[in-house]
Amino acid sequence: MKTLPSLLIALCVLALGVASPARADRIRDLAQVGGVRSNQLIGYGLVVGLDGSGDQTSQAPFTTQSLENMLQQFGVTVPANVRPQLKNAAAVTITAEIPPFAKPGQRIDVTVASIGNAKSIRGGELLLSPLKGADGNVYAIAQGSVVVGGVSAQGKSGSSVQVNISASGRIPGGASIERSVATSFDKGGDLMLNLNTADFTTAARVAEAVNRSFGAGTANAIDSGSVAVRAPMDPAQRVSWLSTIQSLEVTPGDAPARVIVNSRTGTVVIGSDVKVGAAAVAHGSIQVTISEQPQVSQPNPFGRGQTAVVPSSNVTVSEDGGHMFKFGPGASLDAIVRAVNQVGASPSDLVSILQALKESGALHAELVVI
Repeated sequence: MKTLPSLLIALCVLALGVASPARADRIRDLAQVGGVRSNQLIGYGLVVGLDGSGDQTSQAPFTTQSLENMLQQFGVTVPANVRPQLKNAAAVTITAEIPPFAKPGQRIDVTVASIGNAKSIRGGELLLSPLKGADGNVYAIAQGSVVVGGVSAQGKSGSSVQVNISASGRIPGGASIERSVATSFDKGGDLMLNLNTADFTTAARVAEAVNRSFGAGTANAIDSGSVAVRAPMDPAQRVSWLSTIQSLEVTPGDAPARVIVNSRTGTVVIGSDVKVGAAAVAHGSIQVTISEQPQVSQPNPFGRGQTAVVPSSNVTVSEDGGHMFKFGPGASLDAIVRAVNQVGASPSDLVSILQALKESGALHAELVVI
């Protein structure tokens, strides 16, 4: 008898175990401080020093244009009738993420990716390139040797092999921060705690925990995702005060009953609060088999006909024995898994069963297909 994969059963058992006792989490794990976030940076640059794996400048003229512009800054002028045919340079995009409260002089990692037709940027050196934010200001300067995790090789016959991607890489600590990003943390006034998962119960409990420690009226739940907190005006006091708040423990609200289905991999995760109403399910499978056996038709020995291939198809339909199982009112997750295992349903069969239960109104949970 077939059973569901052990991974699915383990996830279901884990979900049952988590639901037993209520577990308290720190506020720092449940919410983020409003306005305190990272910011994305982007830039454009050149990677040079490649071993003949750079852009083909006839198909990526912007690489040559970028190189000529750079050379002009150093007093080198390329004649107008000369078009350099480069193989050791590649035009790239540079992306990075600047963390909150980062100060000038600190270094951050950058990701470099080819935007032309370079085969690989392994062993290349990124030239000095500015990184800009969404407002157009320069916040960091990137430069350094590119570390590539992929490998690619090609022979003269055209055969090639590739492991991972070699047209992108990273530069650890490759950018130096030149400008800080302003935040509203040190400007005084109330602070906003934004919950990672919006939930009215969790928001109310966070406000209650803060008021219990700092006095009534300190925190107020605005909605299911935000809690406004009165904070000291002095920035030094705000840091220690917020540190204390983030260390408070709160029992989050129960997660909604939800079934997650990955239609590509067949993975199904069922939450511990999923219930099924009274229903009877019959599930079977129909298999259609088409076999092709071409036959050769020969003409008579003295005939004027021609030899021809005559197609011959054989189509058969078979249906496996169906199974029926019944759920009582309020059946739990354990009952669902046990019943499906008893009939030997595969993950794809389970997806069909869950969708049918949802359509019939017997599945008391949100069905999410990703």
